[in-house]
Formats: sequence, C-alpha cells, structure tokens
Amino acid sequence: MIRGGGDLNERISPRVVRRFRDGDPGAVGELYNRYGGAVFTVAYRALGDRSLAEEAVQQTFLQAWRAAAKFDVERDPAPWLYAIARRVAIDLYRREKRHDSDRAELEVAVLPHSFEGAWEAWEVRSALDRIPDEEREILRATHFLGLTQEETAERFGIPVGTVKSRSYRAHRRMARLLSHLREATA
Repeated sequence: MIRGGGDLNERISPRVVRRFRDGDPGAVGELYNRYGGAVFTVAYRALGDRSLAEEAVQQTFLQAWRAAAKFDVERDPAPWLYAIARRVAIDLYRREKRHDSDRAELEVAVLPHSFEGAWEAWEVRSALDRIPDEEREILRATHFLGLTQEETAERFGIPVGTVKSRSYRAHRRMARLLSHLREATA
C-alpha cells in the first residue's frame, strides 16, 4: 500500500536529504513517507492502473536511491522524484503497450497524461487533506458523488443550511490553498 503525503508545502529537512545522499536507508524511508503518495499520483495519472503505479513508485525510489550520491542536497528532492516517476511511468507504459497482444499491430500511440496534470491532481488531493473533515465530506459528496445539497444533508443527517455553509467555507479554503495553480496558468 502506498503511503506518504506529508505537507508538501514544507521542504524536507536538509539533514534528511544529506543522509539520503550519503546512503542512509532510514532517509529513503523518510523520503518515501513524505513523497510516496505524490509519486503514486504522478504514476497513476500517467498509467491509469493501480498495480502499475505501485510498481512505478518502487522503481522510482529504487532509481533515486541508486542516483542519490549525485543529488545536490541544496535542492528540493520533490521535483527530482516526480521527474523520475514520470520517466518510469512512461517506460512502464511503453512496456505494457509492447506486450499487449490484444491490440492491432499498427496502433496509434497514446501518450500518458501530462506531468503538469498529475501534479495539479496531487495539489487538489493535498488541499482536500488539509481542510476540516466535515467540509471535506461535503465536497466529496457534492463533487465526487454528484449529490445535491438536499441529498447531502439527508445522507449526513444535517440541515441543508449546514451543508451550504460548510460547502461555502470548503470552497473558500480550497481556493486559497490552490491559488498558486491559478497564478501559474495566468
């Protein structure tokens, strides 16, 4: 099972990055705990298959471990890990396409989703994890399950007005947490 997903807005300790570069297995575990969920998101978005994405996570951290001695400890490891994950996912995608005997020989190549799209999905997931539980549940019910506000109120046994106020607060928090994405595309 993929775990990880600490606050990605906080940079991991330079001491941990130095330990990682110096070959400390415990530091690999710390990087995995911090970035494993994001790496999984990048891989899953590119591959669309949970088991392949899990394989990509393992390969990503293995490749990072092998290249750790070359890593500049002054840099944030997140972009480096995501770039490795993207390359690993593309390699796995190509491997699977080669071995897919159910496809016609002259199949048009379909590229995996973009890294940017995977990163944005991770940002949204991370932001959802940072809002209060009661607000997150309202957003999940209305956005992901497609329930109306009335259906959401019934499902949670709360007044419709409470659903509306929690929804309003949740949307404001999400907009604030994701404002950097809007600025990046402007």
